[in-house]
Amino acid sequence: MYDVAVVGGGAAGLAAAIALARSLRSVVVLDAGEPRNAPAEGAHNVLGREGVGPLDLLAVGRLEAEGYGVDVRHAEVRTARRDGHAFVLSTGTGTGTGTGTGTGTTVRARRVVLATGLVDELPDVPGVNEHWGRDVLHCPYCHGYEVRGSRVGVLGTSAAALHQTLLFSQITDDLTLFLHTMPEPDDAAWEQLAALGVRVVDGEVTRLRSGQDSDRLAGVELADGTVFDLDALVVAPRFAVRGDLYTQLGGSLGEHPMGEVVPADGTGRTGVPGVWAAGNVTDPTAMVGASAAAGTMAGAALNMDLITEDTERAVEARRARVRPGTDRAGTGRAGQASPGGAPDASGGPFSAASEARVSAIVTGAGRHGLAGVRIGS
Repeated sequence: MYDVAVVGGGAAGLAAAIALARSLRSVVVLDAGEPRNAPAEGAHNVLGREGVGPLDLLAVGRLEAEGYGVDVRHAEVRTARRDGHAFVLSTGTGTGTGTGTGTGTTVRARRVVLATGLVDELPDVPGVNEHWGRDVLHCPYCHGYEVRGSRVGVLGTSAAALHQTLLFSQITDDLTLFLHTMPEPDDAAWEQLAALGVRVVDGEVTRLRSGQDSDRLAGVELADGTVFDLDALVVAPRFAVRGDLYTQLGGSLGEHPMGEVVPADGTGRTGVPGVWAAGNVTDPTAMVGASAAAGTMAGAALNMDLITEDTERAVEARRARVRPGTDRAGTGRAGQASPGGAPDASGGPFSAASEARVSAIVTGAGRHGLAGVRIGS
């Protein structure tokens, strides 16, 4: 049985595993191979690894974890349940498609870290999926710099499009808001859009258009056939966390403005005893660096939880071993019978009285710092 099973091998899961393994915990990482940012060309705001390919970053992370003895497996966890003081996870072979294949295995662990992430549910517009992560974006901090100064459109599917429009107005002066299916902006929003010089286009976007000689985004087409040339399109996905395992273990998902989440405190501890969560499964807005930091925090807190449990068990076991008539330190009390049956007036070999006698013999007059000092004339 492992000390900890980490479900999910992204930034949060691997960081948690490394923190635990560096504390000499036995850890298994079960990863289905579905990182959320896989379509992206680079991961940004990652200190020291700016622009690194997402899959390259995870490959290095897996090697680092394995270097500390972590058992990293390519497997999809399908079910989770509690069995006494342990958790039992049943897996299938991960395929990177979310389906899993083959006959799986069963993993037992004392604790579980859920770092399963989320799925971006994209607007149902032809071409969005194909361009997602390259020319179709949602976060200015993740990919905004790469489209700075270019022709950027914002696809309005909810009121959140106004927020995105304001954010991307910092990135480019060539910005168009397509109202699409979003609610009509109020007067204050119209004034903001006008002040920022944002073009506003009414009508639904029916499809995205690719370039004739490349698969890069060329523009969008409206229902009336009008085409607008673009270099990038901003959308607002719905964040669907992978929370099935949490609910199987008795937890309930919480509400978030961007979707449901696995509720957890600042250390990743959830409402289900023995279960921690880190990364996008509990914070949909966390980028790579923040997810890794959350994983490290969860690993540290979980290690302390295990230390507390191990210490309590050690105390209970020791109490069961210590003979009656001894003090809490396990030594004979003054006046009590020694193992040989004779009265032990000394209080035992490690009692305060015995320690004082040994100190007096070893240090002599120097024990008070007065050795060699003449008092008086």
